[in-house]
Amino acid sequence: MVCERHAAMMDGETLADLIAVARGTQCAELCLKNARLINVWTGEVLSQDLAVHRGRLVGWGTYQGLQEIPLNGAYVAPGFIDAHLHLESTLLCPAEFAAAVVPHGTTAVVLDPHEIANVLGLRGVRALIQACEGLPLDFFFMLPSCVPAAPLDPAGAVLRAADLQTVRARSNVLGLAEMMNFPGVLAMDPEVLDKIVLFQDTLTDGHCPGLRGLDLNAYIACGIHSDHETTDLEEAREKLAKGLALMIREGSQSKDLASLLDAVTDTTWPRCLFVSDDRHPTDLLHEGHMDAIVNRATALGMDPVRAVAMASWNPAHLFGLRRRGALAPGYIADFSVSPTLTPWNPVMVFKDGRLVSSNGCLCETTFTDKNALLEALPSPMAVRNVEVERFRVAAAGRNLRVIGVREGSLITDHRILPATVQDGLAVCDPSRDLLKVVVFNRYSGSEAPEQPAVGFVQGFGLKEGALAATVAHDAHHLIAVGASDEAISRAVRAVVESRGGFCVSHSKGVVARMPLPLAGLMSVEPLDRVCAALEEVTRAAHALGSRLRHPFMALSFLALPVIPALKISSRGLVDVERFAIVSLFV
Repeated sequence: MVCERHAAMMDGETLADLIAVARGTQCAELCLKNARLINVWTGEVLSQDLAVHRGRLVGWGTYQGLQEIPLNGAYVAPGFIDAHLHLESTLLCPAEFAAAVVPHGTTAVVLDPHEIANVLGLRGVRALIQACEGLPLDFFFMLPSCVPAAPLDPAGAVLRAADLQTVRARSNVLGLAEMMNFPGVLAMDPEVLDKIVLFQDTLTDGHCPGLRGLDLNAYIACGIHSDHETTDLEEAREKLAKGLALMIREGSQSKDLASLLDAVTDTTWPRCLFVSDDRHPTDLLHEGHMDAIVNRATALGMDPVRAVAMASWNPAHLFGLRRRGALAPGYIADFSVSPTLTPWNPVMVFKDGRLVSSNGCLCETTFTDKNALLEALPSPMAVRNVEVERFRVAAAGRNLRVIGVREGSLITDHRILPATVQDGLAVCDPSRDLLKVVVFNRYSGSEAPEQPAVGFVQGFGLKEGALAATVAHDAHHLIAVGASDEAISRAVRAVVESRGGFCVSHSKGVVARMPLPLAGLMSVEPLDRVCAALEEVTRAAHALGSRLRHPFMALSFLALPVIPALKISSRGLVDVERFAIVSLFV
């Protein structure tokens, strides 16, 4: 598969061959007859034949092909491009991810391997890039800018500018991934500025929720070109007016499309594009990928051709992916075919001019060398003592800081609530949905604390039992939430034994578990098996009372210390707005 940032160069013989086919003096290798072609530049739908030769589109008009496929008026759209995605959040390895999304019309993705980098550092990034080679999907990379994500939470590695320099020159590396440490930018942190300087001749993605006014000016002035963390309409308008590309996120946990739709106008739409950011595997299975976002946009009233453009041409143009994202002469022949314009329902997907998916299935099975992947992406697990004494909390006041979970949002509330005290200890109180959350540092070395960090949370709804996981953005320590210390201990112990993954426990022991052996973040199994295992642990969580649609995804984001307002790291509670560790009691 073609994986260069710019389209592969053609020699003189290939170019002459392409010209002859385009002029109609030579048969194309493939001709799609009686197609309706989506023109992302004019907004039109054209009824024409589409000719494909040597992996390129040679044009539309009246053509003959050595192979001809009658489309009978079916629609053709450029291949979809997800411009910002964390592969690790799908829980799938690269080959299984490709098998999951290509049938939905996705032909390229721009990955930020931030999660694997936090666990395994540059070794993990290199291994992931290698694992993405040779698949029927083009993987491009933005290199992680914040490893660790914040100085408030040590991760499994530290990546500095000098480290990123060693992989910067790869042809499928496009630039610097989301600069989450916007406080570090504004504070002129030398290490942050070193990374921005290193990538100033390429692209740097942004990550600046709620940033406005002069601080936003300063952030953009450093060369930041996009933002995917915007959730407010007026904020979106200001960012667009100041030159940022608006990445409209419609993921599994954070869904911003409906609130930002009015920011997309006849003037601004070329600077707007769709991204998934974090896509849950069950959503991939039951709803799709970029096609689901396109269909959601059209259901909300967006012109369908514009919606297709925002998932194809706009990301290709933003990232400088030449000869991609449109149906035009000389462009790479990546496209999908749907019997209807709305909804978009791919029945055929072509990659580099070859049919790679038909009726929702890949034409050729992708291969995963499981043993090689397990060796390349091991799961650190330095957690040893998980006895309940380690996370009991002596009552040191009447009121607690409590993390308030919001369904469908990465943002949490910073609540102050009365503690429930028994025998001098602050304890869980399921009757008030007041649960305990603990974080164990799972990496070896001097950073591992003597005790796990302990806090309290509302919003999970557990009546009993506990959940534990090693997917905990962004440092990916071992995190657990539960209605009792005993249940938390059981769940944590099971995850340690599995060397990573998800677990649900109750008073009688472990109810369900899902191993994630690749860095404690991903499986080597195909999408259907991953979803079956995930649905099992999710059902188990719901049976214990959880009201959240994706309880494990919500759990993972409790540890994200760059999204407001209150989070928990391995060092304790984090007041994100102050960017500081704060006490549990107030």
